[in-house]
Amino acid sequence: MSSGVFSVIAILFVVLYLTWTIVANLPRRDRATSHRLADRTGVVIYWRPGCKYCMRLRMRLRFTPLRYAEVNIRQDPEAAAFVRSVADGNETVPTVTVAEKAMVNPSKQQVLEAVKTYAPHLAGE
Repeated sequence: MSSGVFSVIAILFVVLYLTWTIVANLPRRDRATSHRLADRTGVVIYWRPGCKYCMRLRMRLRFTPLRYAEVNIRQDPEAAAFVRSVADGNETVPTVTVAEKAMVNPSKQQVLEAVKTYAPHLAGE
């Protein structure tokens, strides 16, 4: 492979990675909220920008019918305090609550299973 083709592939990869990072860190307009305003009887995802685990979970959940709220703990000190209260004093994100049951760094499957168990009316199926 010539160095010119390699350079184009490398640039394309960087552009795609940066685009994905930006998109994954953007809160959904209809889902962004604060800890105080979030409906904690539903599903709430506590996250922070730059967290690869948050990006992964939020991107995977975007392709499900599940309705949920997103709270950025960097913009909401009350949310950060809540996360610390359920994560042994750490700001470990993503932290997800389903009907007020907290899970620290869950997978998409764990979130969906918790919804089936604690809030089946939210499954959106």
